This record gives sequence, C-alpha cells and structure tokens, in this order.
Amino acid sequence: MLKKYLKFNILFALIFILQVYAEFNEVSTLRYLIKPCIVLSLLVMLYMETRLKGRFHKRLFTGLVFALAGDVLLMLAWQHTAYFMYGLLAFLIGHIFYISAFYLDFRSAQELDKKGARIAIILCAAFSITFYFFLRPHLGEMKLPVMVYTFVISMMMMMAAFRNQRVNKLSFNLILAGALCFLLSDSILAYNKFVRGFDFAGVFIMASYMAAQYLITMGAVERKLLKND
Repeated sequence: MLKKYLKFNILFALIFILQVYAEFNEVSTLRYLIKPCIVLSLLVMLYMETRLKGRFHKRLFTGLVFALAGDVLLMLAWQHTAYFMYGLLAFLIGHIFYISAFYLDFRSAQELDKKGARIAIILCAAFSITFYFFLRPHLGEMKLPVMVYTFVISMMMMMAAFRNQRVNKLSFNLILAGALCFLLSDSILAYNKFVRGFDFAGVFIMASYMAAQYLITMGAVERKLLKND
C-alpha cells in the first residue's frame, strides 16, 4: 500500500511531520496553516481514488468534511469558548457519518461473526462507561455533551469491529486501527482538557488523530465488500 500510493503518502508524511513540529515547538502560524491540510488532503485522496461511488464512500467523505470543520473550530477555541462546543458537535456529526458508513458493511451479512460482535459490544461499553465516570467529576457543565460524545465514538469503534468478515482483511484492519487511534486521540484530549494538562499533549493528540484519519481513509480506499454465499 505504501508503494501503491507513494506520492500521496509522501505528501501526508510531510503534513504529519510539519504538524507534529508545530505542536512540539508551539508554532501557532504553522499550526494554523497545516492543520486544515490534514483532512483536505484525505478528502482529495478519497475522491480521486473512489469517485465517491456508492453510499459508503459518500458517507465517509461527508464525515471527513465535518472533521475538517471540527479541526478549524477547535483550532480557534482559544478565541471563544463556544468554538469548542461547535467543534465537538462537528466531530460528533462526523462520527455519526462514519458509523452509518460502517453499518452498511455490517448490514451486508448481519449473521456473520456473532461472537466477535458480542466481544466488541462488551469492550466498547466497558471502555465508554469507565472512562466517562473517570472524567465526570471534572466535567462541570460539560457532563451531558461529553457523555453523548463518548457514547458516539464508542459506537464508531464498535461498528468498525462489526465489519469483520464482511470486507477484505486490509480494509478491516486499517479502519479498525484508525478507530482505535481516534479513541486514543480523543481520550488524551479529554484528559488534558478536563483532568490535568501535561507537556506535549498536543503532539500526542495530533499524532494519533492524523494516524486515525489516514488509516480510516485508506481503509475506505482499499475497501472490497465480500460476497457471502
């Protein structure tokens, strides 16, 4: 896959490095210039490789558009506290589009891998409940928004797992890994914002976020729905 999409991978690696550099050295101007390029580059890649044929790619593309809006709003959150809420809402809607895309694959053969589905439900429920109650004492007026967001991102993780045996292995592994990176990124962001800030949090948040969006997009590009007789 690295050779197949060599030019794009070089471009995204450059964006990744510049964004991490900007976060590590707190270079605000570079951060503002590069951050929108993360999702913009993925939107172009997804469109060029799939032409958005079919509902799966259209829904994922729409999810990326909302992620781009969320990136910009969170980037400007220092100017007004409302921007953080708007950014959270944009990512929430983006995750719902991801969920709806992954659900299309699950629906293609709902009878498959019931054991794996049960394990995914248990693990995602355990994580979301545990992490939310860990955060809850620190949330103040954000209790309800964070509860909803935690539920939705756990659903996204769960639906990514539900694609098992319904799509080719490469697409499944890429999107599942991307969903895990998203969970990691949002967990670090929540801990840093609501519990305790720590040095270089932005580096870890953005590195895991960029990996998440890249893996999900490439998983969509490589997606092949399996025929189950």
